[in-house]
Amino acid sequence: MDISLNVNGLTREFAAEANELLVERLRDGLGLTGTKVGCDTGQCGSCVVRLDGRSVKSCLILTAAAAGSEVTTIEGVTEPGGELTGLQEALRREHGTQCGFCTPGMVMALGELVDRTAAPETEDPTEPEIREWLTGNLCRCTGYHSVVRGVQRACAARTAPRQEA
Repeated sequence: MDISLNVNGLTREFAAEANELLVERLRDGLGLTGTKVGCDTGQCGSCVVRLDGRSVKSCLILTAAAAGSEVTTIEGVTEPGGELTGLQEALRREHGTQCGFCTPGMVMALGELVDRTAAPETEDPTEPEIREWLTGNLCRCTGYHSVVRGVQRACAARTAPRQEA
């Protein structure tokens, strides 16, 4: 079947099998290997991408079901000029990444949380809320403490005046 997707701001048109998973199309068909395949059962979160602005596990989505949608992968979140996003920089500063396998999925999922709480009238997420948001992402390296601190730093940086490093 013929499919059209907007992937990281570019329209992509291709033929897809009815049973093709979105993660397969992204990695194998489009070469976007930042989206990882960890468990193939939707438990680890390594395959998280944004589908029409919401974080989803791409190993559970058929490519055909995503037809006509906007897909953002980790390759598509970088700031203009290749700068890290506020969340990515905060995770780096808080040592919220180690081996890096789960990092793209976490950035995609946590980026939605950071975006949802970005309005000035919205409270920053609490530690329990951040941990709840992380339940769909498995990490064997960080213990999540540094990841939580990274999200808190990213949220605080949105509202605080920028300090020179």
